[in-house]
Amino acid sequence: MAKEKYKYLPIQEDNSDIDLRKIVHKYIRFWPWYVITTLIFLFFAICYIKYAPSQYTSVASIIVNNEKNNGGSRSNTGYDVNMFNGLSTNSMANELSLLTSKRLMDKTIKALELHVQYLDESGFITQPIYKASPFKVTDCHIDDRLLWQAIKNKKNIWKVENIGNGALQLVNSESEAVINTRFNNHIELGFAEFEIIPNEWFEPLSNNWTSVTIKFLPIKSVSDFYSQKLQVNLIDENATLIQLKLTDRVPEKAEDILNELIRAYNEDAIKDKNLIAKNTAEFIDRRLNIINMELDSVESGKESFKKVNRLTDIGDESTVLIQNVNAYKKQQQQVDTELDVTNSMLNFLDSDSEDLLPANLGFESKTNEFVNKYNDLILERNRLLTSSTDRSPLVLSLNRQILQLRNNIKQSLLNKRRNLIIQQSNLRKQTGLIGSQIARMPGQERQVRGIERQQSIKESLYLFLLQKREENTLELSVTGPKAKIVDHASSSGGSISPSPKIVLGVALILGILLPVIVIRGKELLNGKINSKEDLVKIDKDIPVLGELPSISKKEAVLIKANDRTVLAETFRILTANLQFLIEAQKKSGCVSIFVTSTIKGEGKTFVSTNLAITLALTGKKVVLIGGDLRNPQLHRYQEGLDKTKGVSDYLANDQQNLGELLKKSELNKNLMILPSGTVPPNPAELLQSKRLSALFLELESSFDYIIVDTAPALQVADTLLITKYADLTFYVARAGFTDGKLMDFALEANRKGKLKNLSFILNGVSNKNLGYGSNYGYTYGD
Repeated sequence: MAKEKYKYLPIQEDNSDIDLRKIVHKYIRFWPWYVITTLIFLFFAICYIKYAPSQYTSVASIIVNNEKNNGGSRSNTGYDVNMFNGLSTNSMANELSLLTSKRLMDKTIKALELHVQYLDESGFITQPIYKASPFKVTDCHIDDRLLWQAIKNKKNIWKVENIGNGALQLVNSESEAVINTRFNNHIELGFAEFEIIPNEWFEPLSNNWTSVTIKFLPIKSVSDFYSQKLQVNLIDENATLIQLKLTDRVPEKAEDILNELIRAYNEDAIKDKNLIAKNTAEFIDRRLNIINMELDSVESGKESFKKVNRLTDIGDESTVLIQNVNAYKKQQQQVDTELDVTNSMLNFLDSDSEDLLPANLGFESKTNEFVNKYNDLILERNRLLTSSTDRSPLVLSLNRQILQLRNNIKQSLLNKRRNLIIQQSNLRKQTGLIGSQIARMPGQERQVRGIERQQSIKESLYLFLLQKREENTLELSVTGPKAKIVDHASSSGGSISPSPKIVLGVALILGILLPVIVIRGKELLNGKINSKEDLVKIDKDIPVLGELPSISKKEAVLIKANDRTVLAETFRILTANLQFLIEAQKKSGCVSIFVTSTIKGEGKTFVSTNLAITLALTGKKVVLIGGDLRNPQLHRYQEGLDKTKGVSDYLANDQQNLGELLKKSELNKNLMILPSGTVPPNPAELLQSKRLSALFLELESSFDYIIVDTAPALQVADTLLITKYADLTFYVARAGFTDGKLMDFALEANRKGKLKNLSFILNGVSNKNLGYGSNYGYTYGD
């Protein structure tokens, strides 16, 4: 019904689409703030670009050798001579973890002595000095516990000042301690002992430098710092190419860290490889000592037997038989040798030692594979134990795998030994058949042959172990690096941070966004009515009759004839919209318009007076009534009205003539004013008088418009008592003054019919919020 009632009001079109022009205008009118904030942000951005520490990225790449033991080659003796082919690498993830480990970074920082930093504090900001310091700290011994205490008290930073002629002065700004010394002298700071020596390129007695600050830091903290910045990535999942990347203020330092890290990684890998070889060498040396003693015993027994029996040579008669059994002896010799090696390995496994097993002692490929894998797991477990406890889940898992592999190796060797024993038994049977043929040979001959056979076995095993020891020694001397360097560490040509384009771009964006955020935030936090849109949001079915500009004290507050001001034009628009309301009401004759507001100070008297003047200027007969009996305000616009009788006097006195109370307005000849009159003690009771109805009936017969300046509707009940005499009710809100929550009262009163034909008028709108532009173009035609 409300929409149908006001469908002819042009200002009340419902347009739910986003009005981009309004949104842009709302923000663009604050353009000076955009300029100011943008210039401020750009200024700070330029300062940041100029003074912020530059960051450089250094990159290195390596290829990790994927070394695998494929069984090697065999010598003519039937044994594997390629015992040491390096570690088998099956998981690149392990290598990436090793490269990023803090243990390697600790070694790198310590090798490069980066825990002692050299700083130049002569400029606006402190700059690091790397390889450009006139001196360096050597033989530095640091107590980490005392160093942490010194850091808390800022006593770890000392300025080294050049006194001249090789004399130095160390100054701590925090404690104001001063130490006088010279180059190459021993210096003690409590937490550190060191010497300061001049760099190779620096002349100790020169005075071409003033001061350099040295800063002592724990190796662990420096290592943690660079570990977090280090990036290690596998370039291709199907390859072993790894890229290392590090960002730092000094590109030379980042390059040295990457190169030293690769060197430490190779050194660590070579150490692991050599550990297997060293353990194998120790095992071979122990076996050589045992075999050497056994061989000496056999040769001594042979010598003693011949001396006792006075034997010099074996008769030719045994030559033919010996040739027949040579083949069996040779096989038996090989079986005995393999059986001896197998027994030695089983004895080693039966011990409680968890050292690395000797690799590739001539066993089958499966046994060799178990041994190599067992050694890899031992190395991996030892590596994890350096940074974790023996209760770590990874360590426990490796221990289970190691135990299982040890059992597999033992079982494989037991099977091997059973097979060798079977072969040995078969060979002995064959030898026994031939032995029956030579039974006639002297017992001495058989004993000599037995001794020689034992001698031959020991000599063969001794030579085999000597060969393996030489191969092991060769392996130790030619062990190559695990990581092949593809590209040494190098830095990009320019700094990656701060980027002028990014910094200036961000500053420009922030300079534009900040005013928008402030304006929008102010709108969200401001609960006042500020624009027509705020009134429309409250209830789009209640029309907004007009927006009235904010008037300064210097401007005229009352409209005059031929007035071309913003105020006059807005009231002309308001009266034009009023005609649409009247047409919608199909009202003929006199129209009663009640002007009210929520609270005092929203401008209802100002609106009532100027509305009455505007209507009077059109030639209509208008009467302006002071309906606020408690706080009359019409005298502000025409002097003397506060001292004359008016509405209250008419209502209180049945004999009072209405015509005597009407005053001619000084503002327009068509305008009459009926003042509020004497302030009564009981305004509510007077307004319920029957004479009020007579007052409106008499005025309706003489005037075209009745404008009533009523009391604030929320504060007193006076307005609601007389609203039945109104044809239209204009509810005034003041921009930036009226609280939006107070408008709920107007909505409730309208819903219950307490305010008839309600329309809103927004007063005090600033020119920047008045429509899309200022002044509405009111100078048109001038």
